[in-house]
Amino acid sequence: MIRYSLTCDSAHEFEGWFSKSEDFDRQKESGFLTCPVCQSTSVSKLLMAPSVSTARQKEATRTLVMDAMQQEAMAKMREAIATIKASAEDVGTRFPEEARKIHYGEADARGIIGQAAPEEALALIEEGIEIAPLPVLPEDVN
Repeated sequence: MIRYSLTCDSAHEFEGWFSKSEDFDRQKESGFLTCPVCQSTSVSKLLMAPSVSTARQKEATRTLVMDAMQQEAMAKMREAIATIKASAEDVGTRFPEEARKIHYGEADARGIIGQAAPEEALALIEEGIEIAPLPVLPEDVN
């Protein structure tokens, strides 16, 4: 896989992963490659330093094991997330709609959890609706 640092014509920076260098060109030409912030299709590569493996990087990788304090903090985070999930209604992909109904008094006030695309979450925040993402734990992505 090849990782490129990318930017759009609005100067939003993000990264993209491609199986080969030609994939970037093909996706850009087809209009499939878009900025995740503003959906602009005017995307280009940024200059990047080559990735060179060093002894310092290898040593840093070895120190990724959590110490006792980090393990305790992670356990507390897991406990907090479990409490939130146990006391909230999972509305799935209807989250933006349900959050609006609750905010505008069209539905009973209650705790809800669910999914929202980044642009939907931003729209909720801009409307003054208080939301917060739950952290993604390592076991959620493995």
